[in-house]
Amino acid sequence: MVKLTDVAKRAGCSVTTVSRVINNYGYISEKTRQKVHKAMSDLNYQPNSVARSLQGKKTQLVGVIFPSIANPFFGELVENIEAQLFKAGYKTILCNAASDKEKERTYLQMLMANQVDGIIAGAHNLGIDEYKKTGLPIVSFDRKLSDNIPIVSSDNFAGGSLATQTLYDHGARHIYFIGNPVLDGHPTQKRLQGYRQKIQELGLTAHIHPAQFGESLELKEMAIKELLQFHQVDGIVATDDLTALTVINVALQLNISIPDDLKVIGFDGSRYIQNYAPFLSTIVQPIGAISELLVKLLQERIAHPNNELKENTYQLPIKLLSRKSSQ
Repeated sequence: MVKLTDVAKRAGCSVTTVSRVINNYGYISEKTRQKVHKAMSDLNYQPNSVARSLQGKKTQLVGVIFPSIANPFFGELVENIEAQLFKAGYKTILCNAASDKEKERTYLQMLMANQVDGIIAGAHNLGIDEYKKTGLPIVSFDRKLSDNIPIVSSDNFAGGSLATQTLYDHGARHIYFIGNPVLDGHPTQKRLQGYRQKIQELGLTAHIHPAQFGESLELKEMAIKELLQFHQVDGIVATDDLTALTVINVALQLNISIPDDLKVIGFDGSRYIQNYAPFLSTIVQPIGAISELLVKLLQERIAHPNNELKENTYQLPIKLLSRKSSQ
């Protein structure tokens, strides 16, 4: 079977250039374009499974790359994105990248080979340079992939600040943040920045307890148990709702009363969590608005790939859903 790399080798150019020619994306000289078309013709290379013509027609396919859709937040977000894409006339190829960088790279190569019209990316893996070389329109959720890829996120900084202030207003004075302690420049880390600034404003001491996305439940429970048993803590800002629920479960095992002895606020506020954990206070992200904006921006990038970005970062407002766990 002839591969994209075979065409690139015969044409004397990069795989990215071949992808750009096939997708009619970005500036390609006429000479290079002719060389690629000739190589494809010589090798009898079919651009995709439906043998799309070489006249710049679209496949109406969009790749969507996210971490585990078993997570209620990502499951609901992907569901909304798929609905928005379908409404706009696109079919979705879902790629579940988890915390596996090589798996995400493989999915990117697959999406390029299938000549998708664009990609919506929200996986948590860092340092994947292929995003800069795909030759495809890309929009990112909560991750900085490159300077020319727009980012959509909620106001994570305001969320971290609001959660901290809420716990303080209800009497907590030893407030911990449970999440990734490393400030790597990505939007979700602004939750920690919001927590830190608010703690400083309140004249309290910041406490960060590490918990990584994708960490096993057993390891997370063990770390939280150690925190609650050996540290003075009466308030917790959790970086996501599942971590917040784990805190509450461990607290109940240790006979720590929620919210009398310990107040907890999560982050995300998916429909599933709101329905099935009605006691959990959480910072709610506007999932519907996020999905609409991601699809809208991707459509603009597909229609006008050479236009300069009007904005690089799009930030949507959050809100507090106050319930028993923080009151």
